Amino acid sequence: MYRSLLVLALGTFAVGTDSFVVAGVLPEAAAALGVPIGTAGWLITAYAFAYAVGAPVMATVTAGWPTRTVFATGFAAFVIGNMATAAAQDVGLAVTARALAGLGGAIVTPTAVATAAALATDATRGRALATVMGGLSAATALGAPLGTFVGALTGDWRATMGFVSLLGIAAGVGIVVLLPATPRPPAVPLVTRLAPVADGRVGLTLATTLFVYTGLYTVYSFISQSLDRATGGSGAVLAGLLVVWGVASTAGTLVSGGLVDRYGNRRVINTAIAVAAVNFFLLPWTSATLPGAMAALVVWGLTGWGLLAPQTHRLVTVRPSAAPLLSGLASATVYVAVSASGVTGQLGLALVGPYRLGVVGAVLIVLGLVTAEAAHRLISRRTIPRPAPTVDPTLLPADDTTRGER
Repeated sequence: MYRSLLVLALGTFAVGTDSFVVAGVLPEAAAALGVPIGTAGWLITAYAFAYAVGAPVMATVTAGWPTRTVFATGFAAFVIGNMATAAAQDVGLAVTARALAGLGGAIVTPTAVATAAALATDATRGRALATVMGGLSAATALGAPLGTFVGALTGDWRATMGFVSLLGIAAGVGIVVLLPATPRPPAVPLVTRLAPVADGRVGLTLATTLFVYTGLYTVYSFISQSLDRATGGSGAVLAGLLVVWGVASTAGTLVSGGLVDRYGNRRVINTAIAVAAVNFFLLPWTSATLPGAMAALVVWGLTGWGLLAPQTHRLVTVRPSAAPLLSGLASATVYVAVSASGVTGQLGLALVGPYRLGVVGAVLIVLGLVTAEAAHRLISRRTIPRPAPTVDPTLLPADDTTRGER
C-alpha cells in the first residue's frame, strides 16, 4: 500500500508544483511572450479557473471509469498542457495550454485522495490521506522553489514548465504501473455536489475562503515584482524566499489542526485572518528589505495555510454527512480564488503598483473576516438549541398542571 501512496503523493506534488511555480517565473514568461506582466498573469488564472470548474465536472464525468483510466487521462492532459505551454510562442496558446494542464490537475488530485482512502483500512486512513495530501504541502516547500530555481539557473522559464512535465510523466507512469485495482466511489450528480452551497452556513464559509485566498494570491500571483526590492531581481534569492514561505506553510498546516481541537475553529479562523490582514497592510514597507520580506512570508505561510484545516473543520461540523462533497467544494473554492486573484492583481498593478498589492489583498482579507464571523453567528443560531422556558409548577393553577401532565 505504501508504495502506491508514495506515487499518489508524487502526483499531488506535481499538480501542486504546477499551481505555484508560474508566479516565480512570471516576469521571464512575460518577456518571452512579448506581453506586459499583468497579461502574463492569465497563465496563472487559466490554470486555477480550469481546475476549479473542472474538479466537480470531471468527477461526475469520470465516475464510472476504471481508476487507472482516470489517472492516465488526467496525467495526459496535465503533461500535454505543460509541454504545450513550454512550446507556445503566443500568449493565447500559452493560456489555453495552461487551462488544459489545470483540467488535468482537477482530475488527478481528487482521484488521488479518493484512491488513498480506498486503499487504506479504517485504522490507517488518516495516515494514508496525510501522505497523499502531503504532496501538496511539499510542493509549496520544495516543488515551487525548485521550479523557480530551474528557471533562474537556465535563464529560461520554459525549462520550468519542462521540469513540471517530467514530474507529471514520472507520477503518471508510476501510478499506472504500480497502482492496484481500486474501487471507484459511486457516481454523484453535479447538482448534488453543488447543493450544499445553498446552505447559508456553508455559503458564508466558502465566501470566507474566497475572499481571504483571493487577497493572499493577489500578491502571490505577482510575487516576483512585489518582492524585487528584497531580491534585487534575483531568481535564486526569490527561490530561497519561496522555500521559507513553503516551510512556514507546511508548519501552519500541521499546527492548525491541534489548535482547532484545543480552541475551536472560530478563534483560530478569526486570529489567522486578522494577523494575515495586518501582515498584508504592512507589506509595502516590510517587502522593501530581505529580512522584512522573509518575516512577512513566514507570517503569510503560517496564517494562510493555517486557515485551511479550521475552515474545513467548520464545513464538516455544519454538515458531517456531506463531508466528502464539502471538502471538494473547499478545494475548488481555493482555486476559484487563485483564478480571481489574477484579475485583482492586474487591476492592482494598474492602480497602485506592485509594492502596494498587499494593501489590495488586505482589504479582501478583511472582507473574509466579516463573512467568517457572519458564518459563525448563523451556525450558532442553528446549532445551539434555545433552552425551554421553565416555570415553577407551584405557581400554576391546579387545572393547568393537570392538563400539562395529560
